Amino acid sequence: MSKIDLNQVLSKFNVDSKIEEYGNGHINDTYRTTLNDCILQRINTNVFKDPEKMMDNISEVTEFLREKIKAEGGDPDRETLTVIKTCDGKSCYRVDDDNVFRVYKFIDGTKTVEEGTKEDLYRAGQGFGRFQRLLGDFPAETLSETIADFHNTPKRVRDLEEAVRADIAGRAASVREEIEFVRKCASFASVVTDGLGDGSIPLRVTHNDTKINNILFDEETGKAICVIDLDTVMPGSALYDFGDALRIGASTAAEDETDLDAVSFDTEIFESFAKGYFSEMGSQLTEREIELLPFSAKLLTFECGARFLTDYLNGDTYFKIHREHHNLERARNQFKLVKDIAEKEEILKEIIAKLINK
Repeated sequence: MSKIDLNQVLSKFNVDSKIEEYGNGHINDTYRTTLNDCILQRINTNVFKDPEKMMDNISEVTEFLREKIKAEGGDPDRETLTVIKTCDGKSCYRVDDDNVFRVYKFIDGTKTVEEGTKEDLYRAGQGFGRFQRLLGDFPAETLSETIADFHNTPKRVRDLEEAVRADIAGRAASVREEIEFVRKCASFASVVTDGLGDGSIPLRVTHNDTKINNILFDEETGKAICVIDLDTVMPGSALYDFGDALRIGASTAAEDETDLDAVSFDTEIFESFAKGYFSEMGSQLTEREIELLPFSAKLLTFECGARFLTDYLNGDTYFKIHREHHNLERARNQFKLVKDIAEKEEILKEIIAKLINK
């Protein structure tokens, strides 16, 4: 990055300003322009192989959202991201293969939340639910697949089996119990992908990374204002977004907590998020989607655990680790959560049924 003149990059977007580092994202390098309130980001091309297609997705989705927000009397400059185009009308600027930049308008008076309360999760449910509702009639099939097979759970199981066969790090023998757990759970891995394939589950525009810190909340009211980090916006299932939000938000422990007795699934948090989500998206969900909402939390947690275990078997090449066996600890954490969700699945179904009948 030292060889790149960021002010020269900004000039390609007709933005002239002072620059300071901003945020704590793990994928892209982020800067804030201090004079005219923009966000400059260097896109990680190791993760996003075709940043131009990714930015086309983001531009199309945010422009669609702007019109929907205006129609509902909202403020599109505040309630969705605004992509600043380059001087020649492009959504990003490529310096070379390793340096591709984009600029967003900064949204003032907002904050992010890392670990939310029940009220925060309710509002997050509203935010992600509104995002999907507003995009309900967007032609999802026209979007590019930003990361191939991102939530293809059967493919994640196959990846694990390949990692077991290759055993390049010599670790397979020491994690037989975890491998067998994945094999046992593989029986339900294809429920959503099969539904998307036969049309029983509708294809929708999905965010695919619904952590609570991917929503901007109003600093004064706490209301969910804007869904951010749209890099993985692509065609998928609403179940992916619902389940992944709760995989993180309803866990009683951090994703890498090693004391598994501390890891459980909080049904009250589930209910809070679901209430918020239903308040915005409930009328658009099909019966099959509603039926699978409790299951989706188990599926997405299982998928993430399988990915952690696969990376451990492959020698920790994908996820960043901070200690030896970190990915194995993450996998065991997620598998404990899967077991707890499975034990509470009837309770979760009762919560959803109560929401439907209100």
